[in-house]
Amino acid sequence: MNWTALDTAEQLNSIKQNHGYSLIFKHSTRCSISMMVKRRFEMDWDRIPTEIPLYFLDLIRYREISNQIAGEFAVHHESPQLLLIKDGECILDQSHGEISVDDTLLMIE
Repeated sequence: MNWTALDTAEQLNSIKQNHGYSLIFKHSTRCSISMMVKRRFEMDWDRIPTEIPLYFLDLIRYREISNQIAGEFAVHHESPQLLLIKDGECILDQSHGEISVDDTLLMIE
């Protein structure tokens, strides 16, 4: 699997309009905890169905998009943070040590 960089507001609007699931991983490139959680997630991400797009947000570089995500999906800003979006709604919001492929898969029908 590969990350798709989330770096424009247009991409975020597309995620909101998407029918089905999308995953957004918000990552601080300056945080060792965020790096560790990202690495752990990537070790298991091959279990996520390949048709689910995986978006990666460098929130240091794209803070305005991170703020837009918090507002559009009514979630508190965290880093690292994993959001599972279904049909334009956030149905799972995990942060720090809570981020888990297993818990994400439980939410996917």
